[in-house]
Amino acid sequence: MTIAPEMLDARYSAPQPDLSQSWLREAIAGVLTQLDTMLPRFTTTFPAASASAGRYPAVEKVDWTEGFWTGMLWLAWEVTGDDKYRAVAEGLLDSFEERLDKQIKVDTHDLGFLYLLSCVNAWKLTGNIRARDLALRAAELLYRRFNATAGVIQAWGDLNDPARQGRMIIDCNLNVPLLFWAADETGNSAYREAAVRHLSQAARYLVREDASTFHTFYMDIHNGQPLRGDTHQGFSDSSCWARGQAWGIYGFALGFHHTGDTTQPELARRLTHYFLNRLPEDYVCYWDLVFTARDNACRDTSAAAIAVCGLAELLKILPLTDPLRPAYVNAIALIIRNLSTHYFAPPQDGLLREGVYNFGRNMGINEPNLWGDYFYFEALVRLSRVWTPYFC
Repeated sequence: MTIAPEMLDARYSAPQPDLSQSWLREAIAGVLTQLDTMLPRFTTTFPAASASAGRYPAVEKVDWTEGFWTGMLWLAWEVTGDDKYRAVAEGLLDSFEERLDKQIKVDTHDLGFLYLLSCVNAWKLTGNIRARDLALRAAELLYRRFNATAGVIQAWGDLNDPARQGRMIIDCNLNVPLLFWAADETGNSAYREAAVRHLSQAARYLVREDASTFHTFYMDIHNGQPLRGDTHQGFSDSSCWARGQAWGIYGFALGFHHTGDTTQPELARRLTHYFLNRLPEDYVCYWDLVFTARDNACRDTSAAAIAVCGLAELLKILPLTDPLRPAYVNAIALIIRNLSTHYFAPPQDGLLREGVYNFGRNMGINEPNLWGDYFYFEALVRLSRVWTPYFC
């Protein structure tokens, strides 16, 4: 049964100034200046997942996030045509190849984040055959994580570990595009079928009736029955982790692009309303949507940036006559302007201050993080031109 979305908060009905091309050019120029200060330090290594005291340590093949650095380099190359960005991004293919060859940190669904933003985009933008081959190898590894009985891609860890089997998480909505791409590239329909089934299970079990989301959900891999939902990074099992809600908005909007399933954008709309209706006065979310102004909670700017990209993707799908389009356009303007005005990071490393990696584990709190930086840059590029997302 389809459940209607919450009524959208009246705050978004008031007309907002347009995001002019001059404003967007200035915001993108600020991003490029910041990337240029970081570039000399990260030509053979990567910024860590999150900054420490405002500065990114250098790492190599240790996390799920390295692709966001190459993603920003490719965005910068698309925007400027300057081959210094392309040269570094292509040079880092060595690291992504070694990761596959030596099986370093590849027991994860985050192969999508890693290889869509480093290799698939390199293939699409420049015809780099090596990048294509690496991405196809990564897609095969991701496909092996699919359990046909449960209909889900296992999030993390050894596929034979009973404690991890059958666990899907909302983040995977942004990883399954690697399988859709590989299916189109090779003609292997099994990749597409796995991605479609996973998205279907995510819609059925990760999304609650009120359009909030579980971070994680367990399926029985032996009989396919649902077991339980819980959280890995949210405030509680029953709360709504802000970044997870943003992954859902973006991922279900992308689902329509890949499948043509009209239930996907409607689901993205429901998640969007839940998200927008729980934003504080400056429209930049707390790290969990359970919090209000009286809780003095940390923001998560990365979740805000992801949500903007997801809402922009949703707008590409909705009819021009959709009565809520003006409110969604206003919401995008409110969020992105406040991120740019109040949370842009210089003189630190990174693009956005006040991100949260994992609050419960005291990781990356009130610091820039690499995915927040990437999606902020993507949002600006999306809004400034006609652009094909790297997740399409």
